[in-house]
Amino acid sequence: MGVFISLSRQTNATGSVIYPDRFQSDIALLTALKARDPGATAELFDRYGRHVRRVLARVMGSDPELTDLVQEVFLRALGKVHTVRDGNKLKGWLSSVAVFTARGTIRSRQRFRWLGFRPPEQLPDPGSVNADPVILEALRRMYAVLNKLPVDERIAFALRNIDQMELTEVAKACGVSLATIKRRLNKAEHRFVRLAQDEDALQTWIERHPRWSSY
Repeated sequence: MGVFISLSRQTNATGSVIYPDRFQSDIALLTALKARDPGATAELFDRYGRHVRRVLARVMGSDPELTDLVQEVFLRALGKVHTVRDGNKLKGWLSSVAVFTARGTIRSRQRFRWLGFRPPEQLPDPGSVNADPVILEALRRMYAVLNKLPVDERIAFALRNIDQMELTEVAKACGVSLATIKRRLNKAEHRFVRLAQDEDALQTWIERHPRWSSY
């Protein structure tokens, strides 16, 4: 069970969420977090829990530890929230914490593989996706290919091509310059296409999308 508890939400006539007065903006929320307001932690999780989970899922795929990783992201964030200077950048900063949490997890698992251990096959959750078996297999093979990429390239590829982040957002989330992320993406995409062409479940997808025809 998670350590964070979601606040009960009120909505207006249009269905928009009504935040408590002291949490109306991210600037106010950041101030409350730094002041250790009792409701600020739950508010942060309630406001950005889904966003953090989505970022992790794009990088990790359908992962059995995803819920635990979400919790870890928020625990890390709360331990470093005093370093955030601009409340308007709170969401982007949480994205970067999520990326570095995923990065550490992937690297840790890679070290275990060197010791001869292999993690179980990670399939998309059929309980949450009403997908054709062909699509599920393609997703599984896609993440199997991403597992073969260097971790920094895998993250850049996932955030840009799966989560559809803007290049500037990917660079900020990864904590590098725009020029660096462009170089990293170029390498990642070349590697991905080369490896994906050996996967029957991905060949048709690669061939039908002009996005990859130049690789």
